[in-house]
Amino acid sequence: MDTPNTALNNILGIVLIVIAFAIAYAYLKPHILHKTRPVSTLLLKGSYLLYLLILMIIVYISLLHKGGIDKVFPDIEFFAFLIVLFVPTIGILARKLGQFRKKRENFNYFFTLVNTLCIIALLVMFFI
Repeated sequence: MDTPNTALNNILGIVLIVIAFAIAYAYLKPHILHKTRPVSTLLLKGSYLLYLLILMIIVYISLLHKGGIDKVFPDIEFFAFLIVLFVPTIGILARKLGQFRKKRENFNYFFTLVNTLCIIALLVMFFI
C-alpha cells in the first residue's frame, strides 16, 4: 500500500526527471544541427539524450523502489556506475573545446559510441 510520502516521492522523482531532461534538451538543442556535420551531431545529441533518460530512470527506480544505489550497484559495480555516470557528460561538455574543432566529426562519432556503450553497461548492471 502506498503511503502519502511514497506517492509524493514518486511524483517528485518524475517531476525532477522531466525538469532535468528539459534542461538537457534546451542546452543541447538537438533540433538545431550543424550544417557541415548534421549526421554526427544528431547521433551524438540523440545518443546522449537517450543515455540521460535511461540513467535517470534507473536512478529513480534504484532510489525509490529498490532500496538505494548501493543495493542495486554493490561493490565494484558502484565504481563502474560512477564512470558511466560521468564520462558521457564530460564528452558532451568537452565538444565545445577548441582542440576538438578540427576533428569534431570524429569526436561526435566516438562519443556516440561511448554513449551507446554506457547505455548497454547501465542496462546490464541494472538487470543482472
